[in-house]
Amino acid sequence: MNAKEIVNEIKRGEKTAAGFLFECKNKIEKKEEEINAFISLDLERSIEKAKEIDKKIKEGKDVGKLAGLPIAVKDSITTSNFKTTCGSKMLEGYHPPYDSTVVSKIKEEDGIVIGKANCDEFCMGSSTETSYFGSTRNPVDEERVPGGSSGGSAASVKYGANPLALGSDTGGSVRCPASFCGVYGLKPTYGQVSRYGLIAYASSLDQIGPIANSIEGISLLFNVISGSNDMDSTKVEEERGGSQIELSLNDLNIGIPKEFYGEGVDEEVEEKVKENLDQLRDKGAKLKEISIPSMEYALSAYYIVAMSEASSNLARFDGIRYGFKQKMNDNWEKVFSQVRKTGFGEEVRRRIMLGTYALSTGYYEKYYEKALKVRTLLKRDFEKAFKEVDFIITPTMPFRAFEIDEKIEDPLSLYMADILTVPVNMAGLPSLSVPCETNGLPIGLQIIGDSFEEDRIIELARKIKEE
Repeated sequence: MNAKEIVNEIKRGEKTAAGFLFECKNKIEKKEEEINAFISLDLERSIEKAKEIDKKIKEGKDVGKLAGLPIAVKDSITTSNFKTTCGSKMLEGYHPPYDSTVVSKIKEEDGIVIGKANCDEFCMGSSTETSYFGSTRNPVDEERVPGGSSGGSAASVKYGANPLALGSDTGGSVRCPASFCGVYGLKPTYGQVSRYGLIAYASSLDQIGPIANSIEGISLLFNVISGSNDMDSTKVEEERGGSQIELSLNDLNIGIPKEFYGEGVDEEVEEKVKENLDQLRDKGAKLKEISIPSMEYALSAYYIVAMSEASSNLARFDGIRYGFKQKMNDNWEKVFSQVRKTGFGEEVRRRIMLGTYALSTGYYEKYYEKALKVRTLLKRDFEKAFKEVDFIITPTMPFRAFEIDEKIEDPLSLYMADILTVPVNMAGLPSLSVPCETNGLPIGLQIIGDSFEEDRIIELARKIKEE
């Protein structure tokens, strides 16, 4: 059952919120030890909250759009009733005094946050293997990774712990695990969803997005969390209708960017995506090959921008202002160095060092400034493309989920995994990963739309999944 159906049954009294939560609790007890999707859970308090919602319904009182639905929240998003660790020793004991905007909106609509989902440390990774709290495993094949960095969120949805989850996407971290686990994952337009309460990795790229087991679930949760507030420095004024859009495939032009296919993309993945494109053409859509010329430089530019911003954002975690504290009778520089060496994992330290190097005197113009110019070129290439087509469709990831420990010792191969998702973040555009299956393992089909066209992307995904 999808989230919308569950909500309707709860509101009609055909199912209780507490009863559904007990069903999810049973699945968690059976699978969580093997999957490790959560860093923290509080099922008892969640069940009590569900009982309160059931009581309101029995008394004829209004309940919110989420009406008792259990939701997992990535552990980089602050929650007042759960610790928020970012998957790191640096924040192992951090209990935020406030809720992020998205969590506040979920609570206002009677959604129940049941726990904090595992993630790559400070969201730096594509496999959820860099978490201080252990790797998450893919419920489809437990010998494989779930993708990252929102791997815990996608895995919890896939094995049935909760029908909805929140992740964050800096360079594909919602869409990658959605692709590997066979669920839906939406990266909204930059600024469309509030980042207040999201612990920053790369501020100009980060965006919170929903993960769900159905397109109805994506639509439901996105409508709840969308919209910024006065606490956001990057808020947008775009108003959303929040209602279903009608699309006629006969009127649609679908762009197929040649740079997203071919070398580096598994043949089986490409064939499955093209099979779906052929079906769209058979239903009346027009397919058009397009080009995103600056795609050649997108991945390199992305990592320069992301690591540079990470270097700046993570400077606050020094053991004095924020983060892991260690007793040392020494000067500040030595304390600072030792705390960060102990509190951060290897991948986080690597990215901080590379980002600091890119921003240093003599290299800023050579690396960071050039990366920003590439970013501008990418935006212009997408703007040009959307003058010719309505949507762009590509594979989400160039391959299916790989085995645990297969790539973790080769950081460059992990960075290369993001090659099809990072251009969207660099351009600030929305995109949705739609699950497909090939030989028993999921892959993702990525729908990219123009800014603020999430509702149209969601409707196209419905058309793709129609038999």
